[in-house]
Amino acid sequence: MIYARYSTRNILAVCFLVFLLALIAFFANSTFSAQEEYSIGSYKYFDNKQGLEELDTTSYEVIHAENLDFGFTKENIWLGFDIKEGYSADEPINIEIESPTIREAELYYRSAEGKLVLFGNNRNNQFIDRGLAQYPNFIFHISPVSDYSSSYVLRVNSVERVNFAVKVSGNDQFLNKYVDTLVLISVYVGIMLALFLYNMGLYFFVKDRVYIYYSFYILFIALAQLSLVGYSKYYIFGSHLNLYEISIIGFSAFSGVLGVLFAKNFLQTRIFTPFLDKVLTTILVLYCFAFVFRLLSFGSISYFLTDIGGILIPITFISAALISYRKGHKSAGYFLIAWIVFLLGLIFYVLQNHGFIELDTFANFPMLVGSALEAVLLSLALANRINILKKENEKEEREKLEALRENERLIKEQNVYLEKMVNTRTEELELTLKNLQNTQTQLVNQEKMASLGQLTAGIAHEINNPINFVSSNISPLKRDLKDILEIMAVYREKGQNEFSAESKKELKNFEEELELDYLIEEVEQLLHGIEDGAKRTVEIVRGLRLFSRVDEQDVKKVNLHDGLDSTLILLNSSMQGKIKVIKEYAGLPLVECLAGKINQVFMNIINNAIHALLETDIPNPELTIRTSNQGEFVKIEIQDNGPGMPDHVKEKVFEPFFTTKEVGKGTGLGLSIVYSVVENHKGRLEIFTKLGEGTNFVIILPVNQTSIYNEG
Repeated sequence: MIYARYSTRNILAVCFLVFLLALIAFFANSTFSAQEEYSIGSYKYFDNKQGLEELDTTSYEVIHAENLDFGFTKENIWLGFDIKEGYSADEPINIEIESPTIREAELYYRSAEGKLVLFGNNRNNQFIDRGLAQYPNFIFHISPVSDYSSSYVLRVNSVERVNFAVKVSGNDQFLNKYVDTLVLISVYVGIMLALFLYNMGLYFFVKDRVYIYYSFYILFIALAQLSLVGYSKYYIFGSHLNLYEISIIGFSAFSGVLGVLFAKNFLQTRIFTPFLDKVLTTILVLYCFAFVFRLLSFGSISYFLTDIGGILIPITFISAALISYRKGHKSAGYFLIAWIVFLLGLIFYVLQNHGFIELDTFANFPMLVGSALEAVLLSLALANRINILKKENEKEEREKLEALRENERLIKEQNVYLEKMVNTRTEELELTLKNLQNTQTQLVNQEKMASLGQLTAGIAHEINNPINFVSSNISPLKRDLKDILEIMAVYREKGQNEFSAESKKELKNFEEELELDYLIEEVEQLLHGIEDGAKRTVEIVRGLRLFSRVDEQDVKKVNLHDGLDSTLILLNSSMQGKIKVIKEYAGLPLVECLAGKINQVFMNIINNAIHALLETDIPNPELTIRTSNQGEFVKIEIQDNGPGMPDHVKEKVFEPFFTTKEVGKGTGLGLSIVYSVVENHKGRLEIFTKLGEGTNFVIILPVNQTSIYNEG
C-alpha cells in the first residue's frame, strides 16, 4: 500500500533523533554557562492605578513569589524589587520580563537624590544593534551596574492575562539562553513542519481524512506553542499585537478542534467509546465558544474555556485510547503513549509556572518538548495504522479472492444446472411448438379437405346425373338411328324398282343436295364423340369421388395407382399439354391408409412439380411417377426435371407457411400437410434435389398400419 512500513518509521525516527540531539546540545550549553540566571523572588506591590506622580513608595504589600499572576486587568501594575549582590561593578546585567503578552514595561531606578528615574522601555536595544533577531520579552540591559542603584520599580500593562516572572542574568548567560531558545524553537518548527508536510502528502496519497485532521492539528499546535512563547509575534504577525493576542487563544482553539476530530476518527470513538465520543464533541464545542469569546474581547472567559478544554483533552484522549486499545484497536497504543508524554509536558509546565520545580532554561519550554514528542508518536501511530490497514486490506483481498473463486465455482455449477434446465425447457418448447404446428396443420388440413371433399362430392353428384342420362340414352339412340337407316335403305331399294324415272331423279337430286351419305357418316361420328365424351366425363367424376373419399374416415386397403391416376386426371388441365407424364408402375399390394389423405399428398407434390416445370423454361418438361414394392413397404417416387432447390430452401420446405411463391399464390401449407400425413401413416418422406437437376420426392408407406390412424 503506501510508503512501506519501514520507510515511514525511519523518517519519524530521524525526526525524533534530531530533536533529541538538539535537546542534548541545549542542556550541554545551558549546563556550562558562565553565570546563573535567577528569578526575583520578593516584590513590593504598590497599590497605584495611576501614573508615576501618584506613586507612593512608602505604602506597599510584600509578595514572595517567582511567578506573578494578576489575572486580567487593564490597570498598571507597579512593583519594586532589589537586585541581589554578587555582580561586579563593571559587569553588565539584563533584567528580563518573562511574558510575551506584556504590552508595556517601564523600569525605574533611584537616583542619588532618591528620585525614581526612567531607565527605558526599549526592547532588545543592545541586541538589535548587534543584528540579532527579535526577542519576544522585554529586556533591560544595565551596563555597568555601578552607574545605577540595586533597587528598581517596574510598571507593566497588558490586555491579556498578566502573568510573568522577572529574571536577572549576565550578558553571557542571556546570550546562551537566547541561542539555546532559538535553536530549540528552530528544531521544533522544523520537526513540526516536516511532519505536517509529510502527513499532508500521505493524505493526498491515501485520501483518508484522518491525515488531514492530523496534519492541520500539528500545524496549529505548533503555531499555538509559538504564540505561547511569543515568537509568532514577529515571524508571523509582524508586530500586529491584536492579531498576536487573538492567536494565543485562536491557535489553541483550532488545534483543540482538530485534535478532537483526529482522535474521534483515529480511535473510532463512536464504536469503541460512545460516551467519550459525546464528551469529545462537547470539548469541540467548548473550543469553538472560547474562540468566539476571544473575538468578542471576553478574554477571561476565553482563557477559562481554553484551560478547561486543555485539562479535559488529555484526560479524555488517554481514557479513550486505553479503552480502544483494550478492545483490540492496536494503533491506540501509540496514541496513548503520545498523550501521556504530552500530559507530562503539560504537568511540568504547570509546576514550573507555579514554582513547584525549577528546571532552569528547559523549564520555559516543556510544552514544546511535549508537543513535539506527541507529534512524533502520533505519526508512529498513523504509520502503525497504515500497516494495520494494509494487513486488513490484504486479508480482505484474500477473502474477496476466495469469495470470488467460490462464487465462480457456484456460478459454473449454476450455469451447468441452468444449461440443463434450458435444454430441458427448450426441448419441451420445441415439442410443444411441434404439437402446436401439427395441430394447426391438422386443423387447416381438416378444414381444407372438408371444403375440398364437399366441393368435389357436390360437383361429382351434380355432373353424375346428367352424364348418367346421356350415357344411358346413347345406346337406344344408336339403336334407333340404326333402325331408321335400315328403313331408309329399304325405301331406297324399293324405290329403284317402283319409282318413276322422274321421281328417282328428284330423289337423287335431293340426296345429293343433302349429302345423305355424309350425313349418315357424320351422325355416326357424332354418336361416337358423344359416347367418348360421356365415358371421359364418367372417368372424371369417378376420379373426383375416388380422390375425395369424403365418406371414408377409416383406414382401408386401397390401390395407390388408382389414386395417382385420379390425381393426374384432375391435374391434366394444369399441365396445358406441355408436360410429358411417364408412368413406371410396378405391381403393388393394396395398402392400408386413408385414401383421401394419401391422394392429397399426391395432389400437393404433383401440383408443385407442375408449377416448377411450367414456371421455368425447360426444353422438354417431364414428370415421372415410379412405384416399387419393398416388401412390407411400398415406395412412390414423383420426379421432375425442373430447376431443383437450393439447400436453404430444401431445409425449410416442410415448415408451415414457408413458400417460395409470390404473395397471394400460395399458403405455404401444402408440403407441411404432406409431411404430417405421411408421418401419421407411419411412413417416411424424403426429398432429393440439386439446383438445376430437378427434384425427386420419395414416399415410403407401410403396407399394413400397426395402429389405427384417427383424424381426431
